Amino acid sequence: MKKTGPKILITGGAGFLGSRIVQELLCDETILEVEKIVVFDCQDFNGIQEPRIEFIKGDIRNYALLEKSCEDIDIIIHCAAIIDWGTRTREEVLSVNLGGTKNIIKACKQFEIQSLVFTSSLDAVFSGKPLIDINEQQPYPDTYHTVYCESKVLGELEVLSASSSNLNTCILRPSDIYGEADPYHMGALIEMANKGFYVRLGDGSSKCQHVYVGNMAHAHVLAAKALWTKNKKVYQQIYLITDGQSENFFTFFDKIVLGAGYKVFPKNLWLPYWLAYSIGAISEFIALLWRPIKHYNPTLSRFAVIYTCQDFTFSSKKAIADLHFKPKYNREQAMKRTSQYYLKHK
Repeated sequence: MKKTGPKILITGGAGFLGSRIVQELLCDETILEVEKIVVFDCQDFNGIQEPRIEFIKGDIRNYALLEKSCEDIDIIIHCAAIIDWGTRTREEVLSVNLGGTKNIIKACKQFEIQSLVFTSSLDAVFSGKPLIDINEQQPYPDTYHTVYCESKVLGELEVLSASSSNLNTCILRPSDIYGEADPYHMGALIEMANKGFYVRLGDGSSKCQHVYVGNMAHAHVLAAKALWTKNKKVYQQIYLITDGQSENFFTFFDKIVLGAGYKVFPKNLWLPYWLAYSIGAISEFIALLWRPIKHYNPTLSRFAVIYTCQDFTFSSKKAIADLHFKPKYNREQAMKRTSQYYLKHK
């Protein structure tokens, strides 16, 4: 069969973002025709069933299985990671997020794979202080608030240092991703709505950035295409990705909760920053006392309070210039799709 396009390996391809990248690559209006997609993930793949898709179930730390997945691959989109804000151990997070990335780089070199797109996070530059209208020149923080933040910095450094004439790389840093089947935000918010006591943190004035999962997937396809077509402008570059104006974390997600048919009560209850931070500190202290008996992490932590109550804003000007990124789905479409998903699954 005549080769029509690249063979792409997507690690974490069964996850929230990875499965949407698969969908974007196979949609009728795709900008990158592919010959084959290998989905590699430790969870079952329930996405599109298509002859060009091969699913391999496995752990990114298992190099022998990863070797099998990398044979005859042209591009790797490396999304696999533990996204964690304190519920996993340091060793587990680093073994997957850093160790897994090292395995990917090793495989690229072994199989002479020339293109690697690495999914990082805005958390790589999270400093615990307000960051307003930053760009890709924002330095890494001196200290890390969570091991997840640290793991993304270390992963980026590994990818950047591995870049060479034989391995072209670029890094995407998504802002807060939302959309259908969001595993990170909607569960807790809907649970509060169902219990009839809906609490927000701060005073509503802080702003952060969001990106719809479909638009983030589209950005990955653009990055993969740029590497595949030898666009040297993107080599060894980092891109911040967002698709709309900044907005308060809670007022943004309130719209989705309400659109899905849930009641928000009280309508305007906000925990002051100092009170929320104090509760987070107490919760962490209690968890520390329990640690010799049972390891658990509190739902409300100081990190969660800081993250949602301080400004953290930027634009995607660099991605617009180099990748020609623009939202494939506008904000109204994205919010409607997300709300309808949760209304259907209510």
